[in-house]
Amino acid sequence: MKQLALIAALMLATPAAGQTLDQRIAARLAEAPTGTRFGLVVADPDGEEIVAINPDGRFIPASNTKIYTTATAFATLSGINGPDTTGGASVRLDGDDVVLVGGGDPRLSSADDCTVDCLAMLADAIAARTKRVRDVIGDDSYFPDQRWSPGMSWNNIPTSSGTGISALTLDDNELKLTVTPGAVDTPAKVEVMAYLTVDNQARTVPGDKIALGWDRDPNGKLLRVTGTIGVEAKPRVWSLGVDDPAEYAAWRLKVLLEARGVKVKGAVRVHHRPLAPEDDPQYRKDHPADLVFTASRTPLAQLTPAPVAEDIKHINKVSQNLHAELTLRRIAKLQGGSGSIADGVAQVEKMLAAAGLPRTAWDFSDGSGMSSYNRVSPRGSVLLLRWIAAQPWGAQFRDTLPIGGVDGTLRGRFKGTPLEGKVFAKTGTLNQTNAVAGYFTAASGKTLTFAFYANDVPGDVSATKYMDDVLNLVAAGN
Repeated sequence: MKQLALIAALMLATPAAGQTLDQRIAARLAEAPTGTRFGLVVADPDGEEIVAINPDGRFIPASNTKIYTTATAFATLSGINGPDTTGGASVRLDGDDVVLVGGGDPRLSSADDCTVDCLAMLADAIAARTKRVRDVIGDDSYFPDQRWSPGMSWNNIPTSSGTGISALTLDDNELKLTVTPGAVDTPAKVEVMAYLTVDNQARTVPGDKIALGWDRDPNGKLLRVTGTIGVEAKPRVWSLGVDDPAEYAAWRLKVLLEARGVKVKGAVRVHHRPLAPEDDPQYRKDHPADLVFTASRTPLAQLTPAPVAEDIKHINKVSQNLHAELTLRRIAKLQGGSGSIADGVAQVEKMLAAAGLPRTAWDFSDGSGMSSYNRVSPRGSVLLLRWIAAQPWGAQFRDTLPIGGVDGTLRGRFKGTPLEGKVFAKTGTLNQTNAVAGYFTAASGKTLTFAFYANDVPGDVSATKYMDDVLNLVAAGN
């Protein structure tokens, strides 16, 4: 199979009689589904554009947005390579209440095998101090309450791709749902954290076919599981989103406390900070005043997560939405803002101005790319990527990107082609959208910078195979 793919790639790279590179690219893109809108810029090491297709057009970038977010983190956060001393969750006793406070770090874990950034360590600190508490409170007021960004599709909310964003995050704000067959004509076995209530309507049938579905109303805890699973089928697993991460984290802490012999007499509660006009940087500019937040009290215990740079590599390699959103908010907070989306975008804008991007080249409503309101131009993305490469941290940034045919979201692409192992790029996928941008090594050995977008792709058809073929054409001819 790999040999066949290589032969196909070499055929693409062989010029047809009289055809220029531009004509061969146009011919390949013409084979894409009718209506697909492409934008592509490829620049040589001197910045000269080798290919420019709709270079200043505005495209939905999907997860290419993460390039902009993570580059801003590298450009803005001075302590990015050291221990994360500002973002870790903490716990304190407030009278008889336990207060779990989020600091914006997305890596807090309640896994049994956790060794760093563990909720259990905070539970241990409480259990060592007292065996009776009243309420367990999840406090995510470090950021304003903006759990979903403008322009994100509502149908993504129940999924792990659209899980709620909160300064108090636990286990990626995801719950695992596992459905396993039982005996024929009996209910299927449904396993999920007891945080949710299950309405199990799934049945076990003969054979090995699976026709299951699940649904949960936004901000609801009733999970409906429907459909059928064959008795011979393997278990089906989903990752579900959590709508109120602060509540979930407090609920998990309550469970851990009770396991340690701490009696919880009260309830699980949350402390959110509603979004206010003061969370918008333009409002503060028009109404000069100090933005005042209640200072956190001295914690009983606080966690120190791993360096932020490690999380940025995770964000770009696997395209982790939640972590990207929290990075945007943390940038804003650590630069003196409120931690709002608007404050985060303002920090991105400062970086883009320094990089020389025109204001028409971008618009953002989030940090992950889940928003359909986001727009970038291919030329703008190439300008940014070239600017990144010239920064002291440029090589470290490039190291966060997936490698074609090797790892991350590119591990299944470019295999068996001349670009296998030679493409370092961030991908992007959203409804009717495909994106890929970064760097690749051409046949000449030169490093080329590129940004490639496909919008309005009909139905569920992917444009990635056409895009990958075009990049191989460019690499072979340069």
